[in-house]
Amino acid sequence: MTSTSGSRRAVGADLERADARAKVAGKAPYAFEHRVENPCYAHAVLSSVPRGRITAVDAEAARREDGVITVLTYENAERLASTEDAELAILQEPEVAFRGQIVAAVIAETPEAARHAASLVRITYATEPHTSELKPDENELYRPESANGGADTDSILGDLDAAMEAAAADPDAVALDETYVTAMTHCNPMEPHATIAVWQGDELTLYDSSQSVHGHRDTLAEVFGLDRGRVHMICPYVGGGFGSKGEPHAHSVLAALAARAVPGRPVKFALTRQQMFTLVGYRTPTYQRVRLAAGADGRLTGIGMDAVEQTARIKEFAEQSANPTRTMYAAQHRRTTHRLARLDVPVPSWMRAPGECPGMFGPEVAMDELAERLGMDPVELRIRNDAPVDPETGKAFSSRNLVACLKEGARRFGWRDRDPRPGVRRDGRWLVGTGVASSAYPVNRVPGSVAAVEYLGGGRYRVDIAAADLGTGAWTVLAQIAADRLDVPLDAVELRIGDTALPKATVAGGSAGTAMWGSAIVAAVRTFRKRHGHDPSPGDHAQAETPGNPHAERFAMHAFGAQFVEVRVDADTGEIRVPRLLGVFAAGRIINPRTARSQLIGGMTMGLSMALHEETVTDPRYGLLVNHDLANYHVTANADVRRIEAHWIDEDDPYVNPLGIKGIGEIGITGTAAAVVNAVRHATGVRVREAPVMLDKVLEGMESGEGAGAGLGERGGT
Repeated sequence: MTSTSGSRRAVGADLERADARAKVAGKAPYAFEHRVENPCYAHAVLSSVPRGRITAVDAEAARREDGVITVLTYENAERLASTEDAELAILQEPEVAFRGQIVAAVIAETPEAARHAASLVRITYATEPHTSELKPDENELYRPESANGGADTDSILGDLDAAMEAAAADPDAVALDETYVTAMTHCNPMEPHATIAVWQGDELTLYDSSQSVHGHRDTLAEVFGLDRGRVHMICPYVGGGFGSKGEPHAHSVLAALAARAVPGRPVKFALTRQQMFTLVGYRTPTYQRVRLAAGADGRLTGIGMDAVEQTARIKEFAEQSANPTRTMYAAQHRRTTHRLARLDVPVPSWMRAPGECPGMFGPEVAMDELAERLGMDPVELRIRNDAPVDPETGKAFSSRNLVACLKEGARRFGWRDRDPRPGVRRDGRWLVGTGVASSAYPVNRVPGSVAAVEYLGGGRYRVDIAAADLGTGAWTVLAQIAADRLDVPLDAVELRIGDTALPKATVAGGSAGTAMWGSAIVAAVRTFRKRHGHDPSPGDHAQAETPGNPHAERFAMHAFGAQFVEVRVDADTGEIRVPRLLGVFAAGRIINPRTARSQLIGGMTMGLSMALHEETVTDPRYGLLVNHDLANYHVTANADVRRIEAHWIDEDDPYVNPLGIKGIGEIGITGTAAAVVNAVRHATGVRVREAPVMLDKVLEGMESGEGAGAGLGERGGT
């Protein structure tokens, strides 16, 4: 390992992941892989109706199968201490709230026996009328009290209606009023959600794939009526989460209920890929009415976004999709709203960059449309509308380098050579186009993390914090931060994470993990040195919490970026390929360029997948998610993109936290889908206002005469 003594520091070094070799060698245990003595296995039975009530359960055939220990239903499962969270109140009542809800479970000696026996359980239902499809014109909509993260439901400044009317009356101005749609999507981490649960008396131990061991522990302790100290959760490695493992879901409760039925024996429970589609959250579909009013010079006089989303009837989740519109561009007149439809559907939840990801799609496609109607370059339009202060609060930005990202991205991408006319550039049968969109993500502050530092002797230190590494590089970057602050070589730091026996860490979410955990480590090292100096004795230790930020009320804090895309669209088939995707970001200080680039590329890839493929399809007749597996739920693969580049500009922001860092796990996904759709418009002349943009939508426009491919069928095309 690289020494941090002398001129070379660990922070800023391009270092290999500390856990990389263990993962490649299969030595890093994920939740289901922890070794426990004499385990048994659970398999869930899911409801086959979207709404109703269980009237009979026939589990006799299942119980007779070899190896079956018991079958749990609402009739014999333990009563939970708290059923306030309806998503977690499983096997408590006969009511069914959505298709795919847990209605029974089999516990057996082998996973094969459990799964087979589960298929033999017969449930009879009395069904009720249901609604499982978001249709804003037909659904009854309501205003939630707040949106995710405590965001205001609505925000109205000035008079947007008047600004739109004035722009519409001015022949040189533009009033744009369009609706944009994003699909329901699912996280699909490679490691399925899994739990091992074991009771020893009234103490519960869980090996659970989690982005927040303390958060999960606290919630499950309440559900089971336990003191928090009696619940121990362990999760050193996570095989992806993307937000779906940020909060506990029904499977963790089921594992603990199953373990209650076999006291002293561990129960292993892993969801199948299909079960994950209804039990661990998803991103709601959205309808976004975007309104832009601009003068002939391109400067916005009004901007607005009204977001419509769905939530489950049994539990509300309001994605803050209108939030980005409040921050991105300057305009005197502003309006943003959120409205929900209560449907008989599974509970939506966090998915990478909740709110910001879908919420950047409509406005950034609308900005492209506005630029086209004004005859203005879309990069220049964004630069002209850069906000000198936060448009929502009037606060100064701690740093705002959106313009720098747009200019540097344009330079690297070769934007100046772009012919702005849509549908004119060809390479054989391929129509070629380029597009741009801005990216943004807030600097979230989640107080409450605690780090501990102990001197082990021999120049070695141990740093403890119950953080989670779901592929983000926490194992690596937290050790880098600790080594620098301790002024010791990186290999002199022993890091421990992912266990509730360690000091509390807040959730690995909101792109706040490294900043919050790292700040706690900085504070703990400072306390340690103040208490023990630079010549400590073995056993000397100290701990500290993430410090408060004295600048939090003075500044608006955000990361920004710009996405540039080249697409190729087959003129005959509408097939879309992306030769190049380039992003430039301003995200504060970069701790490790290798892990940072990986996170940015990962986000951009998910954004590309959102643009081209990802869509969960509902059959509204039965409340069924039709494509609930990776054979039919398509994601971006190598063939879809040739080259992805992630760059950043040097940004010094001393106000965000003691390390000067901003989150990078989510900003890469914001803006990407809009840039792709804008590039498809430039290539084909077809304006698609929905994500994903699939070939049928492109072909429909080309065949109708809208785009460059009009009439291609006459010369042998589709």
